[in-house]
Amino acid sequence: MKGVNTMVNKIFFSQNLFLWNKNDNHRKMPWKNEKDPYKIWISEIILQQTRVQQGLNYYERFIAAFPDVHALANAETEKVYKLWEGLGYYTRCKNLIASAKYISENLKGIFPATYKDILALKGIGPYTASAIGSFAFNLPHAVLDGNVFRVLSRFFGEEIPINTTEGKKFYGELAQKLLDKKNPGIYNQAIMDFGATICKPLLPLCFQCPLKKRCVAFLKKRVDELPVNNKVIKIKNRYFNYLVFELDNKYYVRKRTEKDIWQGLYEFVLRETASFPEHEDLVRDEILYPLLGKLDYQLICISKEFVQQLTHQKIRAKFYRIKILQPLVIDESYILATTDNIQELPFPKIIASLLIGGRISLDLANEWEKK
Repeated sequence: MKGVNTMVNKIFFSQNLFLWNKNDNHRKMPWKNEKDPYKIWISEIILQQTRVQQGLNYYERFIAAFPDVHALANAETEKVYKLWEGLGYYTRCKNLIASAKYISENLKGIFPATYKDILALKGIGPYTASAIGSFAFNLPHAVLDGNVFRVLSRFFGEEIPINTTEGKKFYGELAQKLLDKKNPGIYNQAIMDFGATICKPLLPLCFQCPLKKRCVAFLKKRVDELPVNNKVIKIKNRYFNYLVFELDNKYYVRKRTEKDIWQGLYEFVLRETASFPEHEDLVRDEILYPLLGKLDYQLICISKEFVQQLTHQKIRAKFYRIKILQPLVIDESYILATTDNIQELPFPKIIASLLIGGRISLDLANEWEKK
């Protein structure tokens, strides 16, 4: 295999990784050493696009609410989404529910025990299937996540971009070659922990590293250059005008059902525009008039701009608090919800972070431009 050093380096790598894991790996997580495939699955899905520290509390709440696959499969969808609120990438939650129902109904609650069958579940790719398979069933499949890419690229001095088809194939084969087939679960957890705590993306702890004697990146002073990632993400800006219509202490909300971000989550009346209206006259003409016509209303206040960064999109949102005396003539997908209803519904983070007691908070400093 091109660029990969001798078997001596393979032995050096594996032996020192295991020694570090045994003596110096103090990374604690509630799912480590877990053998229940259901719990491992929940943790891996949560961590797909989430940092460990953020995911810990979500994992614990999820397991407390849904201790087994039957509990998750039979839960109300909105309750599951509400527990997921704030984690983002809600397709994960949608797939989690679908797979739970499949396992509960078609497999009688027995989690698949082969790599092929695990991989066939919705929302599970090669990495997650390898992790579940090795941790729960000791299957000999190497994991390949950002931590593993980084450790292998630096140690062996490989410059093949990790985000290319060639790179994924190359590092996948290398990871499989290095895998301890007798202890795949321990090995996989060790190399991921090593990447997360020692061989970090920024400010790696090279002088504490047990692999530094043969790490090409360290010896050639190229740690900051590896791994190579030549992917350029194009970010699209979207402008969301959220109209918080209040009628008799109730608010118009709807569930997002279209194939777009936040499918299955709730929101206030939305008008998306190419940019934010700069003046109150434009707000009336472009945003409010198409909905309200000649109905009486009171525009109480307009929020400052809030931003939520997604992988390929930047959502920019402003909130308009509006009191009305008559019902809106609006799409049937919108419902009038009480503050109690709102507290039970799942919302995108950009909205949920402003909800206090089922209302958009007006009490946070500098968040509202009073009208």
